Amino acid sequence: MANELLALHHRGSYLRYRMHVVDVKNDYVRDVIESKDGTVARMILKDGRALTEEEDKAERQRLNDMIASPSDYAKHVQHEEEGKKLADRMMRLLPDAMIYSYTPGQPQTGKNNGALEVVLDYEPNPKFNPPMTTAEALTGLKGRVWIDAKTRQLVRMDGTIFRAVNFGWGMLAHIYPGGQLMLEQTNAGGNRWIFTRFIEQVKVRALLVKTININTRVEAGSFETLPGPIPYQDAVRMLLDTPLPKK
Repeated sequence: MANELLALHHRGSYLRYRMHVVDVKNDYVRDVIESKDGTVARMILKDGRALTEEEDKAERQRLNDMIASPSDYAKHVQHEEEGKKLADRMMRLLPDAMIYSYTPGQPQTGKNNGALEVVLDYEPNPKFNPPMTTAEALTGLKGRVWIDAKTRQLVRMDGTIFRAVNFGWGMLAHIYPGGQLMLEQTNAGGNRWIFTRFIEQVKVRALLVKTININTRVEAGSFETLPGPIPYQDAVRMLLDTPLPKK
């Protein structure tokens, strides 16, 4: 999983791309730039249409406030880093949390420019003892991964929650069986791997009371490699100077 950790932190590589997010409440497209300080993003489409004048004004104000208040931006980055740290810890657990099996002749994804992929099936390791609460989720997950045979990068990962998972004996949360997860990655240039699609369809009961249906789809594309690291303020100005798409 060392390559996946490199992809997660992307040290020395900076991209600009578009990200399309659809969930139960939202449908929007963002223009995203990776700066040396962290990512910045501007909403450029909403519900499949161009932004209204009022929506664009609010988005511009949000970004200008970000430039004016480095401390607020630092809080945003800290929250982002906490998410990366959790993903990092979960990624490091996968070799021990799962049992992997290889069966020759499995179908390829067809999305890796024709490169050969090694296909592995995985299921929970019964000897795995989750070291943290969030890692309990791995005990109910099984599926298949496609690995680029040359670079050993993850191309695709499918997962099914095949049995219920409890967090804190079910007091904190309960994940119902039947959920689906999918992640796809691509080489965006210069051997910089990044996600292109993430799908999460999960039913969760939180704190014994509220049941939540999570149905999220995130897609990324139009990747552009930046010539080098830039401060987040310059990245924000780049976003603001870019004309909005009509649709």
